[in-house]
Amino acid sequence: MVTVKLFGLFRLDTGLKSLQVEASSVKELYPVLLAEAKKARPDTRITAADIDGCIVVINGKQARKSSALKDGDQVSLMSPVCGG
Repeated sequence: MVTVKLFGLFRLDTGLKSLQVEASSVKELYPVLLAEAKKARPDTRITAADIDGCIVVINGKQARKSSALKDGDQVSLMSPVCGG
């Protein structure tokens, strides 16, 4: 089981702050996160592409979408920020 902390657009749109998920890689999280987003807020605008565009941090270190996960890991997903 890994803890997934959500930030940025994902958190703002769905109200979800964190989830406990079974996954062996970051990429395995994506369909679960999308399903949870739709469950939390059926009219969410979050898409798989939005999740795929997130910055991934595992246990405080930036990681890749292909990174493996192990029991007890903490994954943070942050949507890219832009502005002016």
